[in-house]
Amino acid sequence: MIHRQKIGLQLSYPSPLSLKCYHEGPPLFVIEFLHRVWTHFRFDYFGVCSEPVIKDNVVVVYEVLEEMLDNGFPLATESNILKELIKPPTILRTVVNTITGSTNVGDQLPTGQLSVVPWRRTGVKYTNNEAYFDVIEEIDAIIDKSGSTITAEIQGVIDACVKLTGMPDLTLSFMNPRLLDDVSFHPCVRFKRWESERILSFIPPDGNFRLLSYHVSAQNLVAIPVYVKHNISFRDSSSLGRFEITVGPKQTMGKTIEGVTVTSQMPKGVLNMSLTPSQGTHTFDPVTKMLSWDVGKINPQKLPSLKGTMSLQAGASKPDENPTINLQFKIQQLAISGLKVNRLDMYGEKYKPFKGIKYMTKAGKFQVRT
Repeated sequence: MIHRQKIGLQLSYPSPLSLKCYHEGPPLFVIEFLHRVWTHFRFDYFGVCSEPVIKDNVVVVYEVLEEMLDNGFPLATESNILKELIKPPTILRTVVNTITGSTNVGDQLPTGQLSVVPWRRTGVKYTNNEAYFDVIEEIDAIIDKSGSTITAEIQGVIDACVKLTGMPDLTLSFMNPRLLDDVSFHPCVRFKRWESERILSFIPPDGNFRLLSYHVSAQNLVAIPVYVKHNISFRDSSSLGRFEITVGPKQTMGKTIEGVTVTSQMPKGVLNMSLTPSQGTHTFDPVTKMLSWDVGKINPQKLPSLKGTMSLQAGASKPDENPTINLQFKIQQLAISGLKVNRLDMYGEKYKPFKGIKYMTKAGKFQVRT
């Protein structure tokens, strides 16, 4: 049994002014811990991490933080352990706690707390054994007005959803693991084997978790999946300007680009815009000068375009710089870095699980200068 003081609403919390820091800690340590806190609040407990949610669930927040941090050191930061120590709030549990005066604190020590693999619960059983891995890459790029790449890099993650019975031991290998740079692993990964063989070997946590995150730097050849043709012109002593952009696929390995949106902050001298899109819808806010075009899916046979004129302030001088175009998009079943999973094997259990790999590329800060 865990001997722990029951926490109720009657507790008085210390004022922020009374909290003191006696020693300076590593900044990355603080950032990583705060990210863990946000992740647990967002995905394991409340669904949304916002000020109203924190206020409404202040007792659960206090209980979770008490378990995650002990005397200034991280204690229980794994999802499986935390959810056994502090049960996630539900409507039924909230009603029962209100009537009985009980809390969400568990009565028993988590099954994996004293295990050599504390991130995984013991005695896990599933009728359908399955393991899914999502390779998600976000591309940041700056393209100059001639179409040349100024800078480009990829931030990638591999998220997993593992629902396997018992204590499976998994290995995940890649076709081209040398692409990965600045790799950050989940604690379950055996780092020495990755260093020697470039193979991910691990006993996975139960449920959803981030297996690793990585970076593909500009030193590698980062493919640009989309291009923008533009013709934006302002004339001196003229109340009209020309605006024309076309968006098309570039290096997508035959995959469809979807969810495309184009935004651009227009100069202050632009009073209004009269534009016609070949597909999708567009809006222009005369107050903020923000142009937004919801393109949708790109059809290579009929490229989407947005054409028209701009009404300029009379007597105003020509803008010093043309506006910058920002893009958002996603491409299913494509890792733009070329990363590809070779195989996924399981050891330690006799059943054959269902395994699935999914790829997705999306835009991060993708900017085209005109």
